[in-house]
Amino acid sequence: MLASRTLVGSARIASRSSQSIRCYASASPTAAFGGKKNSNGNYTVTLIPGDGIGPEISESVKDIYSAAKVPIEWEEVSVTPVLKGGKTVIPDAAINSVKKNTVALKGPLATPIGKGHVSLNLTLRRTFNLFANVRPCVSVKGFKTPYDDVNTVLIRENTEGEYSGIEHEVVDGVVQSIKLITWDASERVARYAFNYAQSTGRKRVTAVHKANIMKMSDGMFLSACRQVAKDFPQITYDEDLLDRACLQIVTNPKPFSDRVMVMPNLYGDILSDMCAGLIGGLGLTPSGNIGRDASIFEAVHGSAPDIAGKGLANPTALLLSSLMMLRHMNLNEYADKIEKAALTTIAEGKHITGDLGGKASTKEYTSTIIDKLSKA
Repeated sequence: MLASRTLVGSARIASRSSQSIRCYASASPTAAFGGKKNSNGNYTVTLIPGDGIGPEISESVKDIYSAAKVPIEWEEVSVTPVLKGGKTVIPDAAINSVKKNTVALKGPLATPIGKGHVSLNLTLRRTFNLFANVRPCVSVKGFKTPYDDVNTVLIRENTEGEYSGIEHEVVDGVVQSIKLITWDASERVARYAFNYAQSTGRKRVTAVHKANIMKMSDGMFLSACRQVAKDFPQITYDEDLLDRACLQIVTNPKPFSDRVMVMPNLYGDILSDMCAGLIGGLGLTPSGNIGRDASIFEAVHGSAPDIAGKGLANPTALLLSSLMMLRHMNLNEYADKIEKAALTTIAEGKHITGDLGGKASTKEYTSTIIDKLSKA
C-alpha cells in the first residue's frame, strides 16, 4: 500500500555536510510516491502553473530541468474551478492527474478576498488530504540578511484549526468562527514531525501552542504530541508558546537551528512566513504539502499580478520546492546539481532578480543557473 511505503532518500541526504542540502531534504519520509516510469523511461509529474507570475516561474523551472536532463515529463493541468452539480469544484482532469502521478508542483494561486470566494489552496489540501505542510527556512550562504545562521523546519497541521471554514453569523454584527482540533489529525502531524526529524538527522522537536489560553483545543494538540514523543526517545521534545517563540526567533534564531517545530494550522501559517523573512523572504522559501496518497510542492508567495508578464519574477521558491519534490522521488543527484547552481548564482549576486537586490530578469537569472549546470 502507498501509505506504508517509507522513503529513505532524506536519510541519505541528512548525512551530507551541506547545510542547504540537509534543509531542502525530502519532505516526506512516510508519504506516497508511485515511483513508476512511463514508456519513455521518465516520471510523469503534474504541473499546476498557477496565476499571475505562476506560468513564468513554472517555465523557468521547466527550462532548468531540461538543461539538467531531469527524467521528468510534465503533465500540465488547470485547477480553475468549474461548475458541477451546482457547486464550484476543481476539474476532474486535475484531480485525476494528481491521483495518478501522486506528486505535483504548483505555482501561486490567487484567491479574491471577499464573501463567496473559496481558496483553491485550501481546496487542494482538502481534496487530497494533504495533512502536513513542511516549510524549511535556511540561510543562503553568501546572501546577506540580518541573520546568517537560520536553519529550521516548520511543520504545520494542514487540514483543520481556524482554517476549517466553520463560520456563521449568530446575530447581526456577531460572527462566530470555530476552531476545530481533533486527536487523529494532531497525532498524525505530530508523528510525521518526529519521523521527519529522525530521518533528516534533527535532534529536537518543539510543539508550538497557546494552550495557556485555549486549554481544550491546543491542550489536545499538546497531548497528542506528548503521546507520540514517547515513541521517539532519541528525539528531544519540548514545548513553547507561540508569542514567546516568535520573540525568541526574531531576537536570536540560532537556538532554533537543527530542530523541527510542529504546530496547529494558523500558527504555522504565521510563524513560517515570519521565519521566511529572516532568510530573505518568501521568494527563497520552499514548501511541500504532504498526504498519504499524494503530495503537492508549491511556491507559497503570492501571484504578484502587478509584475506578471514583465519578466521580473523570481522563480527560486518554486525551484527549491521542486528540489524537495525530487528528493521525495529519490532523484537526489539531480536535486543536488540544480541546488548548487541556483544557490551559487544567488550568492554571487550578479544575476539576481529585483526582490533579491539585483537587476536581472527572470530569463537572465534562469540562464545563469543553466550556464552553471552546463559547466558542472
